Amino acid sequence: MSTNTVPDIRQTVTLNAPIQKVWSAVATADGIGAWFMPNNFEPVLGYEFHLKAGPFGDSPCKVTELDPPTRLSFTWGKDWTLTFELTELEGKTEFTLIHSGWDIDKVTEFGETHQVVHERMSNGWIGIVQKLRTIIEDSQ
Repeated sequence: MSTNTVPDIRQTVTLNAPIQKVWSAVATADGIGAWFMPNNFEPVLGYEFHLKAGPFGDSPCKVTELDPPTRLSFTWGKDWTLTFELTELEGKTEFTLIHSGWDIDKVTEFGETHQVVHERMSNGWIGIVQKLRTIIEDSQ
């Protein structure tokens, strides 16, 4: 393993909802927009779309893995990959978000080092995943 590698960010949460409901929230444009960022995502392998990152502008993304209703991956910007893994648990769903592609020697499109952004995003993902939980569990 490279000494330049920064660990993946992982957030896992058990949601009190069936897997198909969680999949709809994490693998549709409206679903992703409700808890993460506005976007023009489509669940099609190889599909290129944008996450609208507010003051940071539009981030180019591309669907790289699609295995409904258990796994979705897409590239985000020039370095990162986001993966959503879903596991069915007797009427509930375990959701894991993995944000990978970190490198201590790399700088984002916005001129910040990966190390600086990693710390901010590690904390940010906690709130984002909790927002997903609220949206899914409050809409039953």
